[in-house]
Amino acid sequence: MPQVPQTFFDALAVRTWCGLALRALGRAREEIDAINVYPVADGDTGTNLYLTMESAVTAVEAVFTGHAAGSGTDATPSLADAARAMAHGALIGARGNSGTILAQLLRGMAQVLAERESPRTDAEGLRQALRHAADSARRAVAHPVEGTVLSVASAAADAAEGAEGDCGTVARAAHRGACTALAATPGQLAVLARAGVVDAGGRGLVAVLAALVETFTGEIPVSEGGGRAFAGGSSLAGGPPVREEPCADDGHGSGGPAFEVIYLLEAEDAAVDRLRRRLDGLGDSLVVVGGDGLWNVHVHVDDAGAAVEAGVEAGRPYRIRITHFGADDVHARGGERAPRERVQRAVVAVVPGEGLAGLYTEAGATTVLARPGEPPASGELVQAVRRAHAREVVLLPNDAELRHTAAAAAEQARAEGIRVALIPTRSAVQGIAALAVHEPDRRFDEDVVSMTSAAGATRYAEVAVAERQSWTMAGICQAGDVLGLIEGDVAVIGADVTATAETVLDRMLAAGGELVTLVLGDEAPEGVAERLEARVREAYLAVDTVVYHGGRQGALLLIGVE
Repeated sequence: MPQVPQTFFDALAVRTWCGLALRALGRAREEIDAINVYPVADGDTGTNLYLTMESAVTAVEAVFTGHAAGSGTDATPSLADAARAMAHGALIGARGNSGTILAQLLRGMAQVLAERESPRTDAEGLRQALRHAADSARRAVAHPVEGTVLSVASAAADAAEGAEGDCGTVARAAHRGACTALAATPGQLAVLARAGVVDAGGRGLVAVLAALVETFTGEIPVSEGGGRAFAGGSSLAGGPPVREEPCADDGHGSGGPAFEVIYLLEAEDAAVDRLRRRLDGLGDSLVVVGGDGLWNVHVHVDDAGAAVEAGVEAGRPYRIRITHFGADDVHARGGERAPRERVQRAVVAVVPGEGLAGLYTEAGATTVLARPGEPPASGELVQAVRRAHAREVVLLPNDAELRHTAAAAAEQARAEGIRVALIPTRSAVQGIAALAVHEPDRRFDEDVVSMTSAAGATRYAEVAVAERQSWTMAGICQAGDVLGLIEGDVAVIGADVTATAETVLDRMLAAGGELVTLVLGDEAPEGVAERLEARVREAYLAVDTVVYHGGRQGALLLIGVE
């Protein structure tokens, strides 16, 4: 459906822009991934930008939905609320060097938009927002390098400041300035010139600014449509590959750091200043973005543990992601990616805690961690499918609410030529059962049928603590009550975790069973597993029990009976 051009920058324009930017990055993702040579040629800049923007879109949509539900009449939130949601969503969902810098660019714009009491802003407000975005992104990078997305952002802001007219005119000027700067990046950064490409992060920003033009004019700028070449002869569709953007000094060569470390951090400003200095001494490509007590930290280091420990000293790090740059990535730093042979079949699974992630990984699965309140987006699942590097993939969402997200990811992966089977597992214990019978050497269809049958034969339950008063299938619960959920519905309301778990287990085993699987969360009371194992031994003689530690998984206890 054609977009209705926005005259001013208001909440609806923020929503429209985010949606169009996500669509533009989706179209350009593979191209941007293919031109990713700096600082590490790991081929994921386009994907990281897409996932970061997808998180921003999700946050903005949540604000609109919540406002509509609460107001009853006016379904439009304020400009400040929409802009803050955009910035927060990008911050918590930022991936990689490129995504982290994009998050800071959006945050910089939001800071200007949110400080205005008016429900909308004009061309001058947009000019100021673009300027503040470029400046704040540059400050977030420990060692800014020209010829990167930072140069493209600064050029866009410069061009916008010289434009007279409405928001559409300013957006067009910013986009043209960005295109010109992007075409110049090979002349500023030697690694880009050697590869014959433009900067990948800058290319992503051009797509985001093209979406801004479309928001205010209803038209897609020439450079964003049809794969046309930029000035300087670098084609964005058919030219030689261009790779990731920058933030560290040129000249790593093949001896760069071994790990990429990313985490969210709750910390005070003074502690973050000390953290910057500490991480700057440990590695490179350091970008720290955020504020108001919440930060996104990105760095490339040889000692990943030291980078995480530095975060612990500064505050509370969480959503920690550590990626090892493999041998083909190291060779790629010189400009060529070493080809890696695809395996025939892989399993990709969403898991709720670090402990289960380790268990699934040991069993050969590629995992996506879903922490409490932070379900993965479809783009993250697609990225995991690609990371599995297999011709055939079995996808285990392990959550009933992720079924549609997983289906969307499977469809995108199939469009890329990967054969994907989605098994609609609704709990991690069903995924364990499916993985236990997985045999990659048999025919794909036979393997999928066997895994599906094992998952379907596993009844699942969980024990959790109620966060608020609520109506349930078992009656009214109060905040702090212990809930026993069987197959997703509240079946037991109790006061004691162990007693509630025993009642749930008895109800499940009343229908028979051969194996009980218990997955303990970090907050589960001491001795609960021993009590439940003893209960099974005493009352159900032919039933075996296996216990796993799931880590920080949300539920106190997961139970499976097969």
